[in-house]
Amino acid sequence: MSIEDWFGGVVTVVEVLGVVAMIAGFAIALVLSARALFAGRGGRAAFQTLRTSIGGSILLGLEIFVAADIIRTISTPSLEDAAVLGLIVLIRTVLSMSIQIEIDGVAPWRRAALTSGAEVLAAEVARGRRSADPAS
Repeated sequence: MSIEDWFGGVVTVVEVLGVVAMIAGFAIALVLSARALFAGRGGRAAFQTLRTSIGGSILLGLEIFVAADIIRTISTPSLEDAAVLGLIVLIRTVLSMSIQIEIDGVAPWRRAALTSGAEVLAAEVARGRRSADPAS
């Protein structure tokens, strides 16, 4: 078994993991959305949960696919492969940024200007307390 065959196997495994991440993320998104709907939070909250969760799983899958493409290029380095990798990474980066903007409603480089890290942390702590409190 040559090193190219070994890298090919690794790339295949990483790509399968990317697909599994997206499928599992979609299933988890459906469960979370149904829980939000049946918990009485309303259809809007359920839709937002579904949309955010699916977007996150797509982003994770895209990142895994980029890793597979990088591994593929390392296994057979050539100028053409590097150019193709650059184009793939560029397309997936633009797609990832578009999805992130769709999820957050703000560009990633503007998010820090609108929300401080302390505000994000405080919101997560408050959310954790609400979910842990059986009276709420």
